[in-house]
Amino acid sequence: MSWYLNVLKNYATFRGRARRKEYWMFVLIHLAIVFALFALFGSTESEVFYYLYVAYFLGTLLPMLAVIVRRLHDTGRPGAWFLITFLPVIGGFWLLTLLVDRGQPQANVYGPDPKAAQV
Repeated sequence: MSWYLNVLKNYATFRGRARRKEYWMFVLIHLAIVFALFALFGSTESEVFYYLYVAYFLGTLLPMLAVIVRRLHDTGRPGAWFLITFLPVIGGFWLLTLLVDRGQPQANVYGPDPKAAQV
């Protein structure tokens, strides 16, 4: 849970680097919350689920973009590479392979290796 909260605390930090663990733990908890919202309210015909989901989505949109940019920085790529998701068919898969890619083990132009800093 601390990984998730750390990303939320750095919600507008587009500088620096993010480890794979930081990114994937955020995504895992994010998906768990979305599934929990769906399980609690998705089967009802109430609009509560819709409003809760939209509020949660909008509240986590900026932190999600920031952690994706920092994750790309960890692989030595600029955050603008996020725009490849707009390529039809292959864009999302291409970004996914970049997010899974191992970070550079040494300092790069975006900062020191976050894995070495936490060990």
